[in-house]
Amino acid sequence: MLDISKFLIEAQGVNIQADGRMIINHVDMTVSEGEIVTLIGPNGAGKTTLIKAVLGLRSLSAGSVTIRPNIAIGYMPQRLSVDPNLPLTVRRFIGLAGKMAKGKRQSVLDEVGVLPIVDSSIHDISGGEMQRVLLARALLRDPDLLVLDEPAQAVDVNGQAELYQLISTIRAERGCGVLMVSHDLHLVMSATDKVLCLNNHLCCVGHPDAVSKDPNYVELFGPQVASSLALYHHHHDHEHAVDGHVVPSSEGHSHG
Repeated sequence: MLDISKFLIEAQGVNIQADGRMIINHVDMTVSEGEIVTLIGPNGAGKTTLIKAVLGLRSLSAGSVTIRPNIAIGYMPQRLSVDPNLPLTVRRFIGLAGKMAKGKRQSVLDEVGVLPIVDSSIHDISGGEMQRVLLARALLRDPDLLVLDEPAQAVDVNGQAELYQLISTIRAERGCGVLMVSHDLHLVMSATDKVLCLNNHLCCVGHPDAVSKDPNYVELFGPQVASSLALYHHHHDHEHAVDGHVVPSSEGHSHG
C-alpha cells in the first residue's frame, strides 16, 4: 500500500528563469515512497528543466527543493551519446558505473530483461534494449528515487507499453518512488499514480484519468488527443481521489 506521507522530494514555489524568460513558474511537486509521478507537457514546457532542478543540476530563481537526507537517486537521462568508434559491450558499459557487489550487474540486467545481450556491442542493440540498459544502470545504486527522463524515447509503441509495465513492476518490487517525464499520457495512464501537466506552470495535477478530462489538459493538447485516450485497467490495492490522493482499498480497483 502506498504511503504518501513518506516524502522523498518536495518542490515548493519553484521558479527558474533564463535569458529573461520564465521557464518554470511557481511549481509545487512531491514524490513519495512507492509512488510514480509523471510529468507531461509539450516540447519546451520545462519538464527536463524541472527534473534537473530536483537533481540539483539547475539553480532556482525562487522557491525550494527539499530532498530526504541520505537518499539514493538513480537517474536515467533523456539520451546518452556513445562514440561509435568506441568498442563497448553492454557488460563493459554497465561496469563503467563503478565497483559493485559480486553478481549485482547480472542481477540488475536480468531484472530489466537484457541479460541475454550482455556481451553484445552497445552499438548493435535496439533502441528499446538501450533504454533498458540505461534503466539497469540507474538501478545499480538501489535507488530510493528513480528519475527517468523520457524513458521510452526511441522505442516503438509496443516496446513503450512493455517498458512502462516494467517500471511499474520495479516500483512494486523495490518500493522506490519514481519521477518520470513523458510526452504521452495515453501510454503512461496505467503506469502512474499522479500526473503533473506542465506548460511552464502547472496546468493540472491529479490521477491520470482525471487529468485526461481536465479542461486545461484538453486546451493544451487539443480535444482530439484528449478524446483518443483509451480506457485502461489499473489494478492495485488503493484508489485515487480526483487530485491524485491515494485512498487505501480492500480490493484492487479498475478504472475504465
